[in-house]
Amino acid sequence: MKNTVKKRVAVIGAGIAGLSCATHLQALGFEVDVFEKSRGPSGRMSTRQGEGWAADHGAQYFTARDPLFNHELNSWIENGIVDRWNPNIGVFEEGRWRESSSNESRYVAIPGMNMIGKYLARSLTLHLNQTIDQLLPTNDQWQLSSKESGLLNSVFDFLVLALPAPQAAALTKALPNEIQAICNSVHMDGCWTVMARFSARPTFPFDAAFVNGETISWICRNQSKPFRDGQESWTIHASAKWSQENIELTPEKASTQLLACAKKLGLDCSEAEISLHRWRYASGFVNPSPEFISLPKFKLGVCGDWLNGGRVEGAWLSGHKLAIQIEKM
Repeated sequence: MKNTVKKRVAVIGAGIAGLSCATHLQALGFEVDVFEKSRGPSGRMSTRQGEGWAADHGAQYFTARDPLFNHELNSWIENGIVDRWNPNIGVFEEGRWRESSSNESRYVAIPGMNMIGKYLARSLTLHLNQTIDQLLPTNDQWQLSSKESGLLNSVFDFLVLALPAPQAAALTKALPNEIQAICNSVHMDGCWTVMARFSARPTFPFDAAFVNGETISWICRNQSKPFRDGQESWTIHASAKWSQENIELTPEKASTQLLACAKKLGLDCSEAEISLHRWRYASGFVNPSPEFISLPKFKLGVCGDWLNGGRVEGAWLSGHKLAIQIEKM
């Protein structure tokens, strides 16, 4: 850093992008506070847990191509929070099944996908259950207000928004047009997700499956992933197109249609216990990718997977590279 005075940074959003940015800023000597509206970190790398069962209901796995991210991945593996996943994958298209020919390396966090978020957040100052609803520029600094606590006392030298584009746009509607133009240019689709719990393993020929041209886009047996214990559980993702067209369905109607499609594909959930989750902002990205947004004159930055390809790797890189940019200011 350019001086010995610690600069304070507020990061809004404790998904992978926000946590990546926050951890690197802290390593660089900044004082960082992370604000998250949910009761825990990880964002869409989430794991739903109940009595005797768990299911990854957000991101199902991730891949690594960039050397910088590969270095981070290796540290996660060495620390025992990530392992390689080698499922038997099927592909459904044009009305028939076939085995996937992909040999791509796939990785999962253990014992659930939310473990990466917990690991990254372990040494951060994390404020949970805080829905930031107002950004207040104050004497060349930032002050925040939350739905739960009202105006917060702390002031910050720099602000990072690690949010889906529509949420970032809503929060910055009173701020400069540069932010609005980028945020509003992104279309993000939702995703309906079913978690089905069985008393015994159902008959289905694959550990996981990509489904094309149907209501469902993905099926996965959670117990096929390393270190997954407990009751037999399966995750079913609806397609982005169907989800967005039906995002306002009642959970009951969404569940009925998704389970009918699953049965048609060979996964009969009629005897399963069912949980449902609606991700309003699950996928979408800017093309070409800017990686992150940095507005030094406003002391504000934006990061997220939607700014860098829409993948877990892209989210981590977006936050990490924004932190490097902030350190240069």
